[in-house]
Order: sequence, then C-alpha cells, then structure tokens
Amino acid sequence: MPVNLVATPAADLYPVPGVRWGIAEAGIRKANRKDLSVLLLDEGASVGAVFTQNRFCAAPVQICREHL
Repeated sequence: MPVNLVATPAADLYPVPGVRWGIAEAGIRKANRKDLSVLLLDEGASVGAVFTQNRFCAAPVQICREHL
C-alpha cells in the first residue's frame, strides 16, 4: 500500500465521458473522512476487473465476479 500518497488536485484530472464519480463522508471507518465512493457509468459501458486468485475471498469479491 502506498505511503504518504498525495491526492491529485481535481483541476489536474481529465473528465471521462460517460463516467460520473462521487465521494462522501459516510462514517464507515472514521469520522470526518471521505470513505465512500460511488461510480455511475452510462448504459452500455464496458467494464473489466482483475480478482484475487486465492481460493478464499471476501463476499464483495465473490459478488463482483458473479456480476462481471
């Protein structure tokens, strides 16, 4: 995991057509911290993923495998 990683300023990011991304403070892990991210892709968008090859994996990984 990266240490001392600095976020890229929003002004330096390029928009991606058909993709909207939002973040919020949901209090999932710590208070006053942006810890929830939601992506909205336009209908017909193509997606891909790389998953762990461990025989045991968490439920979110299993669900993503089923949906993709």
